[in-house]
Amino acid sequence: MDAKREIAGVVAWLQTMLETTGTDGYVVGLSGGIDSSVAAGLIRRAAGDNSLGIILPIHSNPDDAKDAEEAAEAQGLPYYVQDLSQVHTAMMDSAFAGLKSLGKDKPPRLADANLRARLRMSAIYTAANALNYLVIGTDNAAELYTGYFTKHGDGACDVLPLADFTKGEVRQLGASLGVPSQILSKAPSAGLWEGQTDEEEMGITYAVIDAFLKGESVPQEQQEQLERIHRLTEHKRSLPPIYRRS
Repeated sequence: MDAKREIAGVVAWLQTMLETTGTDGYVVGLSGGIDSSVAAGLIRRAAGDNSLGIILPIHSNPDDAKDAEEAAEAQGLPYYVQDLSQVHTAMMDSAFAGLKSLGKDKPPRLADANLRARLRMSAIYTAANALNYLVIGTDNAAELYTGYFTKHGDGACDVLPLADFTKGEVRQLGASLGVPSQILSKAPSAGLWEGQTDEEEMGITYAVIDAFLKGESVPQEQQEQLERIHRLTEHKRSLPPIYRRS
């Protein structure tokens, strides 16, 4: 892959999207991971000073916030930090005060994790609406195919500049954009709980997913696993079904 050529193509597309939608710039949530760091570099090149990064810790590892800051500073991207930890705690406590009557004494981990993603996206859209910006989605091809994103959370966005690139290709873009080395090499994680990693949660590596998406041979068992995951997550890639009167 010619990374510089692909970057130029994405940047031009992002600029066209602003013209088409009549919006003024872009905002991205910065996690300290490779995908959002690459998105940061792309929107900075596409929209200049009309680009913004928001770092949104929720009971998070402080190292992730430091990486997110370094990613923004490496691109000259304006950013701020909005800690949502107290908001998250209050929401979880409030929700499960009512759910206790149904026997839910302890919030399931998935409910906690998905709320984090949805709170972050609410904060990002609040900034976008205030500034007349578009929200950048950071999902790559592997995440899109497997549905590895929270519905109405990190899956909610206005444009998806990385969804045609495999995880490995995103790393190539990152190297060309000058993403800090520790971000290029860190284990992918959505930061949904302490010690969480994407590959452990999915039970399959990005290398295998990338190979499958490129049409390369992968073990039959893993191919079937990926196809099953794709079927089960189809609802995340589609609008809600509508009942039609006869």
